[in-house]
Amino acid sequence: MKITSTLFLLSIGFTVFGKPNVLIIMTDDQGYPEISAHGNPVLQTPNLDRLHGQSLRLSDYHVAPMCTPTRGQLLTGLDAARNGAVNVSSGRALIRQEVPIMANYFGDAGYSTGVFGKWHLGANYPYRPQDRGFQESVWYPSSSIPSVPAYWGNDYFDDVYMHNGKEKQFKGYCADVFFDEAKRFMMESAKKNKPFMCYLATNTPHGPFIPKEEDRKVIADVLAQSKFDYLNDGLKKRLTLYLGMIRNIDWNMGKLMKFLDDENLAKDTILIFKTDNGSLLGPQYFNAGMRGKKTEIWEGGHRVPCFIRWPKGNLGDPRDIDGLTQVQDILPTLLDLCQIKPKKKTTFDGISLASVFKGKKQVSDDRVLIINYSRMPGFSNYPSPHSQTQMRADQAAVLWKRWRLLEDRELYDLESDPMQEKNVIEDHPEVVAKMRKPLYEWWEGVKDLANEAQNAAIVGTQYENPTKLSATEWLDVFVDQQGQIRRGVLKNGYWLIDVAKAGQYEIELRRWPKEADGTICGTLPDGSGTALPINQAMLFLSGHNHLNISEKKSYQFEGLTKRVNPKDKGVTFTMNLKKGPTALHTWFKGSDGIMLSAYYVYMNRKGI
Repeated sequence: MKITSTLFLLSIGFTVFGKPNVLIIMTDDQGYPEISAHGNPVLQTPNLDRLHGQSLRLSDYHVAPMCTPTRGQLLTGLDAARNGAVNVSSGRALIRQEVPIMANYFGDAGYSTGVFGKWHLGANYPYRPQDRGFQESVWYPSSSIPSVPAYWGNDYFDDVYMHNGKEKQFKGYCADVFFDEAKRFMMESAKKNKPFMCYLATNTPHGPFIPKEEDRKVIADVLAQSKFDYLNDGLKKRLTLYLGMIRNIDWNMGKLMKFLDDENLAKDTILIFKTDNGSLLGPQYFNAGMRGKKTEIWEGGHRVPCFIRWPKGNLGDPRDIDGLTQVQDILPTLLDLCQIKPKKKTTFDGISLASVFKGKKQVSDDRVLIINYSRMPGFSNYPSPHSQTQMRADQAAVLWKRWRLLEDRELYDLESDPMQEKNVIEDHPEVVAKMRKPLYEWWEGVKDLANEAQNAAIVGTQYENPTKLSATEWLDVFVDQQGQIRRGVLKNGYWLIDVAKAGQYEIELRRWPKEADGTICGTLPDGSGTALPINQAMLFLSGHNHLNISEKKSYQFEGLTKRVNPKDKGVTFTMNLKKGPTALHTWFKGSDGIMLSAYYVYMNRKGI
């Protein structure tokens, strides 16, 4: 009788815990305009349109204008300034170690937890998915699949990703792999009679724009129609690639929804579809009546779609949910809907929308949202204590009703000016005062945390040894794309690290990662990349020089400098490191005066 009851529960989509499953799909750089239900004139998304028609739709839903801050806010329910993940790189894309995330809450409640696709919240211990409560993970670490810390040479097809901490090659197109792996995880969880929390974060349609050929061709055929003659050929080409990737997302969403139906999981699965920031190309062809795009604080940079479907959740008919809502609301809402009480008292920056979803109340018409994040240090070739990455209160967007206060210097009324063309800050001092007050109250609560640098890695642990550090985590310097490594950008940076245990460490400096197999001063084996006339490698760790230099010698780089030979792929220093935080500095110097830091460093504690 017990077996029969269990099978019955599975057959109707329940778990033995009586809690709903949770499935969050978040796409990358797909804005509000890139859904045909929102009026897109080029792209057809029949499956997303069907989900739109089955869902509660947050009609005024906001995220950060770029991806890492949105991801951190989704997983913590806290503002970026409070959780630590304020930027997409530059050592500022890490959620604070002490902050619990979604996987912790759901794992503690008995859920299976899995993440598939883009992570972008740290490549090293203790910031990886498996360190943050995800029991199953197939992921890549940073902004794009060909980012600096990712496996070298991934090209969207048959790529190498991290599977539960180990590199593994997967067959097929990137987004297809992530959807398929998520379905595998959900199926395995159901077979174990466990509810699941599945976070599926696609890399598409983030650049580089590489769609499947069948999707590219369909969009190209649409754009060949005479009604699109007003678009130039260069834009048409970009759109065939960009929208082609979104067409694949829609196809995968159709397969996913069918999977949920076929496995009797749809009725008791809370399915959320959303995107991470505004459109990449929207302003150039169709922007759904908004101004702005990704990285901008105009409306088009941070207002995105968010659909919620839960057939057995008593949420009422599919409908628009009005009122200002934000990504920080998702976690507290899910905890309420799943009746999960955190073990420790937790204060979120977002609010629970559970009672709003159930029709018991409305979003307060007087709600104020604040959007702020760290800007990119794009022009900087070396770290600066006063970098663009420093957050400031006067860089925020403040949202109240239909008013938008941007950078504390421009005010727009979306009611009369949806394209945000007329700055009316001088005409409405009472509105400005109303919006400035919560902005600066908020800033007082976060300013001491907002610009506090995070340790990029804890080295010398059993959890990750050796540790592969990449230039993505250089503090306040942007090097995150493999293309930058190929070109040999002349930038210098350093890592903040924490030595877990005192001992002898091998520290290998490299220009190329090991799998690329290139020499420090040369090109890659296939001849690609820029050769650099490097002949010297140097290493310095703050507070450690005296441990490795004879007292009879002067305190300079003696013993921490080595010659680079033409055939060298790496230069290894052996040092005794003491326990605790430090800064790791490296340099490659050339005969013509060039200087750059090692893009990759492998640290290995001997004796583990």
